[in-house]
Amino acid sequence: MPGNKLARITEDVSRELSAILRELKDPRVTGCLLSVVRVEVTNDLSYCTAYISTVEGLERSKQAAEGLKSAAGYVRRELGHRLKLRHVPQLIFKPTDSIEYGASISRIINDLDIPEAPKEEEDAGL
Repeated sequence: MPGNKLARITEDVSRELSAILRELKDPRVTGCLLSVVRVEVTNDLSYCTAYISTVEGLERSKQAAEGLKSAAGYVRRELGHRLKLRHVPQLIFKPTDSIEYGASISRIINDLDIPEAPKEEEDAGL
């Protein structure tokens, strides 16, 4: 059962981090569309690694991660107030380009020239 508790805490941390990030006033964080992609919490709840991404790319994600690093104390305090944890993990923010990568894959798929199947063949199969 400890795995379920850790999964629940990880989910709660991810949800609350997303909400807290919207409230920050740092221009490095507010000037972009920032998303928490994944959150990993250690078993003893001492560290929490949050992977963040922006639509603007990896360089913009790195700038946002620097802004979040400077605001980590505030974010940790807010997280402690919202989740009522006995021990609030130390936050580590790592930039990733997964949103930009996903958007580029979507663009490639949309650019493919795939002919659509005729309606008559679909109706005959039923």
